[in-house]
Amino acid sequence: MNGRSMLCLMQSRGFSDSSRAMGMRNGAKSHHHSKPVSKLYFSFILLLLIFTPRVDSSWWYIGALGARVICDNIPGLVNKQRQLCQQHPDLMQSISEGAKEWIRECQHQFRHHRWNCSTLDRDHTVFGRVMLRSSREAAFVYAISSAGVVYAITRACSQGELKICNCDSNKRGQASDDKGNFDWGGCSDNINYGIKFAKAFVDAREKMVKDARALMNLHNNRCGRMAVKRFMKLECKCHGVSGSCSLRTCWLAMSDFRRTGDYLRKKYNTAIEVTMNQDGTGFMVADKDFKGSTKNELVYVENSPDYCLMDRAAGYLGTAGRVCNKSSRGTDGCEVMCCGRGYDTMRVKRVTKCECKFKWCCAVECKDCEDVVDVHTCKPHKRPDWQDIT
Repeated sequence: MNGRSMLCLMQSRGFSDSSRAMGMRNGAKSHHHSKPVSKLYFSFILLLLIFTPRVDSSWWYIGALGARVICDNIPGLVNKQRQLCQQHPDLMQSISEGAKEWIRECQHQFRHHRWNCSTLDRDHTVFGRVMLRSSREAAFVYAISSAGVVYAITRACSQGELKICNCDSNKRGQASDDKGNFDWGGCSDNINYGIKFAKAFVDAREKMVKDARALMNLHNNRCGRMAVKRFMKLECKCHGVSGSCSLRTCWLAMSDFRRTGDYLRKKYNTAIEVTMNQDGTGFMVADKDFKGSTKNELVYVENSPDYCLMDRAAGYLGTAGRVCNKSSRGTDGCEVMCCGRGYDTMRVKRVTKCECKFKWCCAVECKDCEDVVDVHTCKPHKRPDWQDIT
């Protein structure tokens, strides 16, 4: 860090905590002087900036900044992304909401796995060093994050939240489906605009580098964008005598984001290992016997670690203390989740709603029922005997 960036950090306003301070970058413009920063606080911020690892897609941090998003202070943006941010601040707010949504979806999809899409608080890399490895998990995260941007922007367009776009104006006139003819009407989701902006914004960093990881990211970003479009659905409203549906008005709408998450989760299971070709313009499948197409498949370059043990340097949290299912043979089962270390069992009281009855009019009354259940959690890794010797 040079003297100029430190001066900017001290002078920049609007930052009341360390997560905002991490957003300052070299060359940022200084603003009005804020209150003096204590030496201890400044030293803490300086250490965070020096030792915070850099990963490819720090734009994910927009989800943590939320409404406080300031283009010059989002860490990790390349010039193209910063320009788009400055030109379309309302779009950045949509991306912020979308980031929270796709991270929740990622955590839902991997809730029963050793790696559970865990995020790090106050860390602009969001996932820490885990994403530095070109693994299946990185492939999924890049795909779902790209899909999340498409979904968020397209939804904002249709809801009239953005000045630059609205409903899909190309859906006009008549068309037909297996039920007959219909008129285009309503507000079709402008998926093409969402894809166009997401491609420009999300792919900007990857296009600055020509290596295997950049090619992998670009491919998986595209798969995520196309996954949202894949689940566009036709919604119609009937017109006619007594709802006879002799006339229909229809529009195209996005499906629930869960369908995209489920689809990409399946693609994670069948992800294909690839290597960069000799001229550096593309990649080839590592398995020479592979005969299919990689166009709509997630791809990765490195094998995944087992995620069993905590590794602070690599960013793995391990599975110690994770809840597991004693009777399951799947990834959520205690044998798999705990990596053979065994598990502890606790008896806990659980309160649930029961004996619910409908009360006229318009209310449901339930009782609180208590039952005792066994909760199983993975044992920590047993340290070697020599480490217990003092």
